[in-house]
Amino acid sequence: MNRITDYIRSLEPDGSPVLTAIEREAREAFVPIIRKETGALLKTLVAGTRPKAILEVGTAVGYSALLMASVMEPDCHITTIEKYEKRIPIARDNFRRAGREGDITLLEGDAEEIMKSLPEGSFDFIFMDAAKGQYIHWLPTVLGLLAPGGMLVSDNVLQDGDIIESRFAVERRNRTIHSRMREYLFVLKHTEGLETSVIPIGDGVTVSVKRADRKEIT
Repeated sequence: MNRITDYIRSLEPDGSPVLTAIEREAREAFVPIIRKETGALLKTLVAGTRPKAILEVGTAVGYSALLMASVMEPDCHITTIEKYEKRIPIARDNFRRAGREGDITLLEGDAEEIMKSLPEGSFDFIFMDAAKGQYIHWLPTVLGLLAPGGMLVSDNVLQDGDIIESRFAVERRNRTIHSRMREYLFVLKHTEGLETSVIPIGDGVTVSVKRADRKEIT
């Protein structure tokens, strides 16, 4: 499988000089940014759905937001949320370097509190890439923010394969996240009004669509 991943990554064309530099700097600083093959999927989904309003939960240094911005329509706007104070000025500087300050709004603070202050149904594309143990707690709020027909993409859901293991086979310090992520995946797959696919690319991605023919998510 690693050989296949390496091959897929080798097919990726170089990004813009600024994006390439930001990616290199992030990896050298051990900042957990989106994996190359997952980034390609994210860009494809944004390009294909042509959203008008994107919400990203977990900015880090702004790399994935800039990936989405590179393929979104001119009238689309990204709102991204970050709590970690040390990364916020770096993200803002990266948006400036890429000339995207006007296309991306960075909101600082706790994701749950900020999301509860945003208008319901105001986003047609949401990318979740923050604290994995909080996904299941945030889900009701996130689904409320997602417009009918909108798409929710969640990253890092397979936990480097640990998700298929018994909780007793996982290190004790990771068991809470393990159980919460298993619950998150189950809920995504069994929520009426959602259509979800679990894709074993990168560290695992879910792609969920809020069906426009269902007025309520149950």
